[in-house]
Amino acid sequence: MKKSLILCGLLAGVFAAPAAFARLAAPAATPEAKLKAAETAQKAAWSAKVDTFQLCQAQERVVAHVRDGLVAAGKPVPTPTPTPACTDPGPFAFAPPEEPKPIEASGAHSPAATAVSPPSSNQPSSETHPATKP
Repeated sequence: MKKSLILCGLLAGVFAAPAAFARLAAPAATPEAKLKAAETAQKAAWSAKVDTFQLCQAQERVVAHVRDGLVAAGKPVPTPTPTPACTDPGPFAFAPPEEPKPIEASGAHSPAATAVSPPSSNQPSSETHPATKP
């Protein structure tokens, strides 16, 4: 009897443990948290642009060094492949995202002239879609 009670208690603990460790739903994001997340995303994108700019500058330095070495050795210099110029992204400037307009103000609904007139006409469907019989 005691063994079965211990076994039932143990089984109940095994099945209840995952529920105790289950993740709760994340709390609703506050406007400050949304703003911080947008800033973090923009900063990451800016950092990627800075990394690309620095890589471009390093590649140009390597090309110039190789070209100088070829000229010093008296070897022919191949014609350079045209590439876009390195663009400096400038300093980071956070631009807060615009708040979305409510559906009523977005202009997604029908214009007033369409809403006033009825959508149907007196023309029968057989006139608009003539059926062809085989």
